Parts: sequence; structure tokens; C-alpha cells
Amino acid sequence: MEMTFRWFGKELDTIPVKYIAQIPGVKGVVTTICNKKPGALWTREEIKALKADVSEAGLKISGIESVNVHDDIKAGTGERDLYIENYIRTLEALGEEDIHMVCYNFMPVFDWTRTDLARQLPDGSTAMAYEDEVVRSTDPEKMFDSIKNSANGTIMPGWEPERVTEIRKLFDLYENISGEDLFNNLVYFVTAVMPVCNKYDIKMAIHPDDPAHSVFGLPRILTDKKRILRLMEAVDDVHNGVTLCTGALGSDRSNDIPDIIRSLKGRIHFAHIRNIKYGDGRDFREASHLSQDGSFDMYEIVKTLIDTGFDGVVRPDHGRMIWGEKSIPGYGLYDRALGATYINGLWEAVTKGKRQ
Repeated sequence: MEMTFRWFGKELDTIPVKYIAQIPGVKGVVTTICNKKPGALWTREEIKALKADVSEAGLKISGIESVNVHDDIKAGTGERDLYIENYIRTLEALGEEDIHMVCYNFMPVFDWTRTDLARQLPDGSTAMAYEDEVVRSTDPEKMFDSIKNSANGTIMPGWEPERVTEIRKLFDLYENISGEDLFNNLVYFVTAVMPVCNKYDIKMAIHPDDPAHSVFGLPRILTDKKRILRLMEAVDDVHNGVTLCTGALGSDRSNDIPDIIRSLKGRIHFAHIRNIKYGDGRDFREASHLSQDGSFDMYEIVKTLIDTGFDGVVRPDHGRMIWGEKSIPGYGLYDRALGATYINGLWEAVTKGKRQ
């Protein structure tokens, strides 16, 4: 297991990478090139500059999160092959710079959805939350305003301001796209990038839909074990794999996360480990990583990863805002650092227990 931390780069992140290097057990970061629009080409020079920023702190780039997929690829328009070619060239540049894991998603319009970025918790900390009724009663264009006003003056990845001007155009793009269309377009994309992934040993780790159900009437195709396995079987290549996100999959309480882990043995290339607390219906809020603070058995999740031989990249996922910190919501330093040490502790305990 390789413990890492998500870092959005020195231009966007509120956390200096040198602070990340001080977290016990963290050896690398998963990062991205700031301000790159989906479909844009990444150059080796840009990647080298990003690597230099990380290595200066004594860390390495363990993976990229994300090389975003252009909506024309997702919707299967006539321009998709152009954007796929750019994606392939970007993967070539990453491979040549010795980077071998890419997390991406195939969600239309919104990379993730929350209705509250700073839900007050009883201990005075805040966390992101989701209320299904709010989504069903809110115009998606107005959701952008809510996100912007709660982002502590930062830019929320996946909710960049330039997307506001395109929101209606994006919804029109997907108006006649069914879930089956979206899945077929995903298979087309993954099939197209597999040759370069095989050449450079790049593991493509798709992120499940977050939350694991339709929002604003948009199709969602990676929400449970059956749908994820369908993709693994459609492109049966070890480089076609999954980001095991406990929070995204767990947003549907019918999903058995340890069972999903067992079913994906050998195809989980990246793990986002976090905890959430269920409310009524589909509602949930995010919690500390500790099992007792949420609805997940974190020990069982870590144990199942170890039992199935997972040895890939791990990071603590969304944290609370604690101790007065102001940062990108969900991506502060303090609570995620606590999460990293907690996960490392679980990993050590399970591993040593197996030896005995």
C-alpha cells in the first residue's frame, strides 16, 4: 500500500506541499495540472514542472487525479476522436515522465454533487453533506452559486466558474443520451486508450459516480457492483481498472463495499477511503474517518483490501474542516492528515495480525 495525499498544485491548493511531506507515512501525492480544461493536451514540460514542485518537498507523484474527459467524448459527438487523440498524447507524456496511474470519471456535467459544503456538526467542525430533496428542488444553475458562496474563496474542482456559462449547453448536450449510450461511449473511450496504457503501463482507474444515483435527471452508469463489473468485462484489460471510492459507492446504502472489493480483485488501482453518516433516504453527510463516527466499518474495508492483495495507491478522502482551518471544502490539511494516520494504523494492525 502506498499512502498518498491529494494536492491541487501550488496555484490552487491552500496547503503547501512541504506540509504534506510532514504527515507520517505519506510518500507521495496524487495531483493535477491546474486550470487545464477537459480535452486540453498536457505537455511533458508542464508535467516536469509539476514533478519538480512535488520532488522539492521530498515526495513523488503517485498518480494523476484527474485528466478530465471532455464532454464530447462522454456524449459521443463528432468531435470525440479529436479529444481522445489529445488524451492519448497526454497519457504518452505522463508515461514518458514515469507516471503510471490516472484517476478519471465519466459523469455528465457534474463530477460530484453536494448540497452543503459546510454542515455544522455537534463538535463545531463542518463537513460536506447531501440532501436529495434539495437537489430535486434546485435549478442546477443556481447550485453553482451555492457552491461558489460556500467554497471559502477557493475554486472547487469540478465546479470551476467557466462551467457556469456552459451549464445549459451541457444539459442540452446530454438531453437525448441514455445510460446505455453513455456506457457505450465509455467503452469506446477506454478501448481507444488501452494501447498507450499497455505501452507505458498506465493504470486507468475510473471513479464511481458520486453520489451513486442520478442527479438532475442525468444518467449515471457506475453506481454498483454489477455496473462496474460490466465495464471490467467489456474491456478485459488489467489497465482498465477502478478507483475504489468508499464514499461514492457507500452513498447508496445497499452497496456492500467489502463485497465490491472482493469482486474487483486485481482491478482496483486506487483507493479513496473515507466515511459518511447516513441520514434519511438518500441523505448523508461526511464524517471523520473513524468507524464510530460514520456508517462504515473502516476496519473491515481495510482488511478486505489487504485480504484481496491490494497494494496500490491509497489516500484519505474528504475531511472535515477542524481547528478553524479555511481551505477547499473537504480538502483541508488537518482532518485528512488524521485520516491518513488512522488508515495507516488500521493497515499496520491488520497486516501484523495476519502474520501472527
